[in-house]
Formats: sequence, structure tokens, C-alpha cells
Amino acid sequence: MSHSSSRLWRVNARRTARPFNVCNALKEVLELMSSTAIPENELPHIPVMLTEVLRAMKLSQGDVAIDATFGAGGYSRALLQEGATVVAIDRDPTAIAAGQSIVNEFGGRLILSHGCFSDLDRLAEEAGYPQVDAVVADIGVSSMQIDQAERGFSFQKDGPLDMRMEMTGPTAADVVNSFERPDLTRIIGILGDERQASRISAEIVERRGKAPFETTLQLAKCVEDVLGRKAKDRIHPATRTFQALRIFVNQELDELAEALLAAERILKPGGRLNVVTFHSLEDRLVKRFLQDRSEVTGGSRHLPEIDTKDLTFKQIKRGAVSASKDEAQMNPRSRSAKLRSAIRTDCEIGEIDRSVFGLPRLAELTSGSKR
Repeated sequence: MSHSSSRLWRVNARRTARPFNVCNALKEVLELMSSTAIPENELPHIPVMLTEVLRAMKLSQGDVAIDATFGAGGYSRALLQEGATVVAIDRDPTAIAAGQSIVNEFGGRLILSHGCFSDLDRLAEEAGYPQVDAVVADIGVSSMQIDQAERGFSFQKDGPLDMRMEMTGPTAADVVNSFERPDLTRIIGILGDERQASRISAEIVERRGKAPFETTLQLAKCVEDVLGRKAKDRIHPATRTFQALRIFVNQELDELAEALLAAERILKPGGRLNVVTFHSLEDRLVKRFLQDRSEVTGGSRHLPEIDTKDLTFKQIKRGAVSASKDEAQMNPRSRSAKLRSAIRTDCEIGEIDRSVFGLPRLAELTSGSKR
């Protein structure tokens, strides 16, 4: 073990011995970075908005919580330190394998489940918990996945154009090389919020006619050639295109919608739902769901009262909570993060109307055809 790795291990050991404070943890990491040359991929994982999440969850000793997006285990570790039993879910088998050390560390209070978080209620029931006290989900790509070039999530390192969280099914390369141009335009434009989606899709179709896209850098170069890049640009021009493809390949918006419905089913009355999002599409979906489930709509103050549906959630705070200034300064990933939280009421769930989520209509993932 290197000297720097040893020091990082001691930082993590100190966190295990005391309640996790995200700002203190970030300060420790920054101190280490300034005093030793530590490779970025050796830095400890810092879960985003952990202080705010724990405050919203209000866990007690013996509570049962679901960490719907296990990743590197940051939230799960903090929940375990609060005295909870945790059912942690991840669709990436490598994350589940890496988390076994945490299972051993906490004497079996962590149950790891390989699967999609849209199935969180079924997975928790299979683990022996038909109802739980809290659910938390961090709707962002794992830093571990980004660091692995072979997973194809990042254009910072060359690798196969993959982007699959579960490592099964169609890849990003399949989408780029086979979908018709109008479908590519909609995917990149809607899911990436990319204004130049039409120009990008045209260039993709032009280049794949000569040779198929196989690597991340091939696609990144294609987008950069279309949009150009200035020295003062803070983000790479391919960022939005890569985001769109990742969301589409993994059906992330559909998964999030189903996960919210699953959380509604499994939370006890008084149980708390907490969702951290990182871009407007995700946040808008969570916002629409919680508004639908917690606010009375329709009717008029000038007319007699009408029957309204039962409200299954009460929002802890109207609107989203952002990361603190200290965290945003120390952890760039937290700058776009938003937390929405709600408490489950004792009302029965009524008829499910998925149109409330406003999911965009896009091509089927398995039916792309080259034109």
C-alpha cells in the first residue's frame, strides 16, 4: 500500500468510528490532495448532499432503509452508521461485488441486491422487508463507472462506446450506428438538452456511412468537430450528447418513474422518500410526481367542494434543496444537485396514471433501423 493510499485508508477508518459529516470529509480529502500527489481514482467517494439527506431521513436505531442506488456505498455506509438496516440496490454487478466488504464490516445489516431500482419494492420484500422507513436515491452516474474506460461512459478516456449500467442489452454504439437520424435528433435534443442536435445527428449519420462508431473518442471528436471548442469552454461540447445516450441506453427516466411508484408502495406511513437529481429532466419528473401525490388540484374557491383523490405524500419542503455553498465549492459534482423529500401518508394508493411524469416519446431501444 502506498503512503498516500495508507493515509486515505486512515481517513475512511476515522469516518467509520464517528458520524459521517460530508463537509469534514471533503476538507480531509482536500488536505490530502494539497499535501500528497494522490491519483484522482484513489480519492475516497464523497456522497452528494449527505448532510441534507440524513437530516431529511431522520432515521432511528433499528429503522430499515433502502439505498436505491448503491454505487460506491457512500449513502449506505452513512445510513448504517445511523443504526439502520439497509437494503442496497444496484443494477451494476461490479458495484455489488465491490460492496461485499461493507457487508462484512457492519455485521450483516447491509443487504446487497443486484437489480434495477424500479424493482426496489420487490427486492426489499425478497430481502424480508415488505415495508420500510426510508428510501434514498442518487440519480447520477457512478464515479466508479466513469473511471472505467471500458464502460464507455466518459469521453475523457478512450474506450468502447458502451454506457450500459447492467452490461447487457443494446449499447450506445448500437444506437449511434443504427437509429434513424430523426430519432437520434430527438434523443440528443430532448435527453441532452442539446440545441444543435440536428447538426450532430446529421454528422453522425454521415460518418457512420463510412465506418461505424466504436469508441468514445470517435463520437466525442465527431461532436467537437460539429460544435467547435473554445479555450474558455467549461464543459466539453460532447457532454450533452453523451448524457443523452447514457439516459436513453439505460432507460433512466422510465426507471426513475417506476422507482417513485415502487417507493410509494413500500414506504410505511411516516416513511420518508429522498431523491437527489443532477439535471432538469430528472428533477422535473420527481417534482411532477410529488406535486401530483401531495397537492389538491382542480375545483375553485367559488364553487362547492368536490371529491379529490387521497394524497399519498406530504412534501417536507416545497421546492428542491440545493447543496450548501461549502459543499458546492469543494465538490463540483454537487453544484447541480437538487434534493426533494416527502413523507408517506397513510392514504391508500389510487389508480396509477403514468402520464403525470411527462415522459418524452422516443424510439424503442430495440427497434432502431439504419436509414
